[in-house]
Amino acid sequence: MATRTHKHTDTHAFPKPGHNHDRCTADALKKAAAVCAQRKTRLTDIRREVLELVWKSHVPVGAYDILSQLNSGGGRTAPMAVYRALEFLLENGLVHRLASLNAFIGCAHIGKDHHAAQFLICRVCETAAELDSAPLTRALTQAVAERGFTIDSQIVEISGFCPHCSPPT
Repeated sequence: MATRTHKHTDTHAFPKPGHNHDRCTADALKKAAAVCAQRKTRLTDIRREVLELVWKSHVPVGAYDILSQLNSGGGRTAPMAVYRALEFLLENGLVHRLASLNAFIGCAHIGKDHHAAQFLICRVCETAAELDSAPLTRALTQAVAERGFTIDSQIVEISGFCPHCSPPT
């Protein structure tokens, strides 16, 4: 029977299966409220509900999945309301959009000024973790600058296997 060996693992990046996500959600909502207060913007009920649904797990969620969850109890939220809420959350650094999945994930660094984001996306459990790697950001910035390219937005998506789904070695 093969055993798994891992180098340093950030236990917060990929929580164990069955992880109680209530604390993550509560912390994110508290930080989001503080960011909005500081910026003098409003975390309206719909924005808060959408943010809470995005933070429901570490698995990215699509806009129509959010809409479905909002309307599951007989609600009548319109798709545009969800898209406007997501746009606000994106603009304020509270969520990120993962283009490869056409889905959204909560920002792990709410309130921290960061213009670059890297994500590790598990191909098995679909969990995504935000990686805060200054060396990777610097290397990418340098590589594109050497080619005369100006970065407007930098989101790197890396797919593979999380520590819980890694094939045995």
